[in-house]
Parts: sequence; structure tokens; C-alpha cells
Amino acid sequence: MRGKKMIYGFSISLILINLASIMERADENLLPAVYKEVSAAFDAGPTDLGYLTFIMNFLKSIASPLAGVLALQYDRPTILAVGTVFWALSTGAVGVSQYFQQVAFWRGVNGVGLAIVIPSLQSFIADSYREGTRGAGFGLLSLIGSIGGIGGSIVATVMAGRDYWGFPGWRFAFIVVAFASLLIGLLVYFYTVDPRKTSPGNFGDDDTHERSRLVGNSVFPPLSIWKDSWITARSVMKVRTFQIIVLQGIVGSLPWTAVVFFTMWFELIGFDNKSSAGLNSLFAIGCASGSFLGGVIADRVSRHYPDSGRIMCAQFSAFMGIPFTWILLTVIPQSVDYWYSYAVTLFLQAPHHDLRV
Repeated sequence: MRGKKMIYGFSISLILINLASIMERADENLLPAVYKEVSAAFDAGPTDLGYLTFIMNFLKSIASPLAGVLALQYDRPTILAVGTVFWALSTGAVGVSQYFQQVAFWRGVNGVGLAIVIPSLQSFIADSYREGTRGAGFGLLSLIGSIGGIGGSIVATVMAGRDYWGFPGWRFAFIVVAFASLLIGLLVYFYTVDPRKTSPGNFGDDDTHERSRLVGNSVFPPLSIWKDSWITARSVMKVRTFQIIVLQGIVGSLPWTAVVFFTMWFELIGFDNKSSAGLNSLFAIGCASGSFLGGVIADRVSRHYPDSGRIMCAQFSAFMGIPFTWILLTVIPQSVDYWYSYAVTLFLQAPHHDLRV
């Protein structure tokens, strides 16, 4: 059933991959958008809600290396479909959970599903674009994925304010996203083609050709691929530049973990569900535009500075996020009268969160 097909000049595979990215971001934004309702339903405080995010991210980080090996060795559309089923089932299970411990368990399963999907998505995009346009390709993936983040946040926040056929809105939102994710997973499995199959040498560069020769043709037997991957990972971790990038990523990512509490923070300030959803939407729109803009700028700059262009763009983005964060958290009064001040600041701050593509 699989084959290289186009629709209106666009690859069906890339369309489905971007749809998967939309659902992945929608799923990630569901729970933070309804923290207030979940807190009331399970009598959970901010620490408990933070624990839900922690357990998902912890298991996602633990499972990511496994997912990376799977993406190298096996058909990536199949890996994507399996990961999507993981997160779809766990998302639906959260929607029907009756105890906080059940929610925590299924959020952990959700993290494993996302860990399986994300490396495959990124490697799929890397193999689908040429070197000079790869930044724009990743930026476009993030931009389109942000649409899912916007949709997931808005839908969950707005639906949480009412009941549907006697069912709490926040639970109904989880079930709707679960079914949509499952549908996308099936479409990816049946209609997406791995770029390694359609372009064995991809775009002709030596590194890609070597990777295709070793992995695409299964030179490594199944058991030795794990040992070889571990040896490769250890050698990469010894590279000083890689160590600095990882360190910057750890430090730079810490403040952004608080973003998941934005909706709850806005509601505690006094904004209603629709106003909070509007603020989150503006932030997500800024992230989306910053993703694509960052990819395009990085592509252009890397042509003149191939060894440092992308790094300079990333560092400029990280630095510019500091003043906007300071204004958001300390300068603007915490009052519903300052909705427009929050809106403008969030919109301008967001691109520096995602400009680092």
C-alpha cells in the first residue's frame, strides 16, 4: 500500500508527518491547559501537578535513546505509528482515570510514546531536506506542530469550562485528542514512506551515504546494533562542543518547564478560560513564527559562517529571551486589566523560545 505519492505537489509522507507533529504538540499541551480542573478533580496541588509533568519528561528522556536506535534500525513510519498508539491510548486513559495515581501512571506511558515519536520525526525531516534547506524544514515542522499546540491548548481550555452529556469537558478533550491521534497513527503506518527507501543515497553527501550503507541495508545484525549504538554515543559524548551544547540545553530548558503552568497562572490571576486560552494562543503563534523564521535565518547565516552560523543564531535567541521574561514576570501587574500587556509580551517573547531551531 505504501509508495511515493504526491498530492497537489506535496509529498503525502511529509503531510502525514506534519499531521503527526500537530497531534504530538496538541497532546503535550492538553494537561497544562486544564491544570486547574485536574487540581479540583483530584484535590492535587501545584507540587502534584508538577510531578505529573516530571514523570512524563523523565520517562521520555530515559526512553529517547531507545527510540533513536529504533529509528536507525527499523522502518520509521512503523515506529511513528507504534509511538502514536502509545500516546493515544495513554491520553484516553487519563481522560477516564478516577485516581491521581492512575493519571500519573498513564502520563508516564505517554512520555514513552512521545519519546518513541520525536526522534523518528526529526530524523525523518533530516533525511527529507537538503543541507541548505534543512533548517527551514525543521522550522516548518515546528511551525506546523505549534498549530497543534495552539489547538490542543485552546480546545482543552475552552472545553474545560463546561460539561458534555454529563461528562466533564477536560476529560472529553483528552478522549477527543486520543481518537484523533490514533487515526493519524494509522494513516502514518499505511501511507507514509521512509526516505531511506525512496532515496537510498538521499542527497548524495558522504555522511548520509555512509549512514544509508550501514543502517539502511542492515549491515549490523540486530543484536550488535545496540552495542554499536552505545559505542557511538560514548564517542559523541566525548566531543567538547557536544558537551557544551548539552549543558546549555539543560540550563536553558529549566526556565521553560514553567511554561506548562501559564494557563493555571493566568486563571489564578483572574482571567477566564477564553482569555487564558487567548494568551496561550498568542504565545504559541509567536513560537510557531519564531520556529520557521529561525530555521530560515540559520540556513542563510550558515552559508556565510558554516561552522558557527547556527550557533550564533541560537545564542542570540537565548539571550533575547531574558528581558522579555523579566518583563512578563516582574514588571506587568498581575491584574486582568493588563490583558493586552501580557498578550504583547508573550507574543514578542515566544519567538526567542523557538528561534533556536
